[in-house]
Amino acid sequence: MNISEVARHAGVSIATVSRVVNRTATVRSSTEARVREAIQALGYEPDPSARRLARRRASQAASRVADAAPVDRRSGAVARHAGPRRVLVASDFDQTLSFNDSGRVLCDMLGVARFDEKISALARSNLVQQGGELAYLLLHDPDLRGVRSEHLVEAGRRARLKSNVRPFANMLHAGLPGLRSEFYVISAAPEEIAQSALQGIVPRERVFGTRFECDPETGQIRGIARVPAGYGKVAVLEELQRRHGVPAGNVAYVGDGSSDIHVMLHVNQHHGLTIAASEAREVSQIARRTVLSDDALAYLVPILEELVGWTDRGRIRSLFEASGFTIDGWEQVRADWLVIRGGGPQEEEVVGAA
Repeated sequence: MNISEVARHAGVSIATVSRVVNRTATVRSSTEARVREAIQALGYEPDPSARRLARRRASQAASRVADAAPVDRRSGAVARHAGPRRVLVASDFDQTLSFNDSGRVLCDMLGVARFDEKISALARSNLVQQGGELAYLLLHDPDLRGVRSEHLVEAGRRARLKSNVRPFANMLHAGLPGLRSEFYVISAAPEEIAQSALQGIVPRERVFGTRFECDPETGQIRGIARVPAGYGKVAVLEELQRRHGVPAGNVAYVGDGSSDIHVMLHVNQHHGLTIAASEAREVSQIARRTVLSDDALAYLVPILEELVGWTDRGRIRSLFEASGFTIDGWEQVRADWLVIRGGGPQEEEVVGAA
């Protein structure tokens, strides 16, 4: 019996089980109860030497935090309320902020058939990194070789976004209670598609996608400059952390599929927050939380619970209501199911360019 089996039984991350067993950090009472029930049911007995090591590391980490925290010059005490906690929130685009895969939207627009079949064949061959299949097809598939940057922009205009992506981005930009958040989109989708779809919602410079080298005269794709898929997403995330001075433990990432595995494992390793936007096995078993909703505002719930520390659902409901939204349904087993109703006019399902 090992700690990973306890984590799987309790429906939490290995890091959470470690925190409960070694008492190295505060865990929500409901989560702690689940972990302890799993420990008892499975008969798990922690290794004493591992517990001592974990506690020593936690003590060293606390010491480093105290060294870095502001100090009151008069009393010499560490300032515990030096201001809002700075966090970095990053989200995938396809099927996380939107309903459909960008490649499917593009192929439907151009009348190109068998997109799913082409993607599946590439995935089976392991020829390209998961998430980079569309970029490969745009360079090598005869049906897509004629795609130009203008086609990608038009596909973005036709992308169908989830409800309330704009309020979600605005609330993160304004800052949640106790947090100063930086919001970015990191996707393997073509950058032109994601930027076009999110025009007027997320600034272009905060949307990272697959960047192509295009012919300056014809606009036709002739090469790939960057693909934020797999470890490529980790590289972008680390770059943003350095830019904003955000500690690794203050990062939240939302994603839905196989191209998010590397970045989720990276965030989990540094005790950040990972949120699965689908029940896809490859991410739902890795992510600390799973949120299933057609509304982007639903992703705020685990951020408020895990990063802000709100455990009172009434408080979360009140925050939504203050912004003109009502949480109609909230079912939680291992996933959060939310239905949110807007107080004003609904956003159009198809977002056009401004």
